Amino acid sequence: MADLTAFPITKKWPAQNSDILQLYSFPTPNGVKASIALEEMGIPYEPHLVTLKDEDVKSPEFLSLNPNNKIPAIIDPNGPDGTPVGLFESGAILIYLAEKSGKLMGSTASEKAEIIQWVMFQMGGLGPMLGQLGFFYKFAGSEWEDKRPQQRYIAEAKRLLAVLDLALAGKDWVAGPHYSIADIAVAPWLRALDFYGAQDAVGWSDHRNLVDYVQRFEDRPAVQKGLNIPARPLS
Repeated sequence: MADLTAFPITKKWPAQNSDILQLYSFPTPNGVKASIALEEMGIPYEPHLVTLKDEDVKSPEFLSLNPNNKIPAIIDPNGPDGTPVGLFESGAILIYLAEKSGKLMGSTASEKAEIIQWVMFQMGGLGPMLGQLGFFYKFAGSEWEDKRPQQRYIAEAKRLLAVLDLALAGKDWVAGPHYSIADIAVAPWLRALDFYGAQDAVGWSDHRNLVDYVQRFEDRPAVQKGLNIPARPLS
């Protein structure tokens, strides 16, 4: 069995099988990127439920792996240099797993560049902006009397959806004809619009390319499984 004692997180979330990749996550749009990728790539892993409560994400054990106190994070006991490696940030994890498995990042340097471009689009634009939309449309910000922040993020969400809808014209997947980690990055955030109750506000049904795209994504068996890993607590 691999020795993971150098990672304090394993004291709070012990590994049952330290020889396989350890996933610390929660099924949010960012969290499911890692579980879906692992399922798609066929990499053996052990999931650990890390709730979004301070007692988990701000615990010393979790902060020892991700000082930014956000899920997901991983420990790979079979790192590229022959030693265990810990990693956080969902986009970085997607790229790491794609390179580790040799899957879902294209077959040429040009394809890889195109895929990483769209992963960065999600990381720097789509995810943060839709996350802010959720705050101002569904959560605490929705109660603010000043609706200018809400309108700002509705407008930005519409702009980003238009960019993606155009990118998907005439093709099945965002970075070209083949499914990739770019889709694993992008599609979960598009699904979040339904959770936020914001689909009508951003004109979701007008973006036929996106509607069909999300359906294709959800039809994949690995996606269906990964969307529920780690399983949410019953209460």
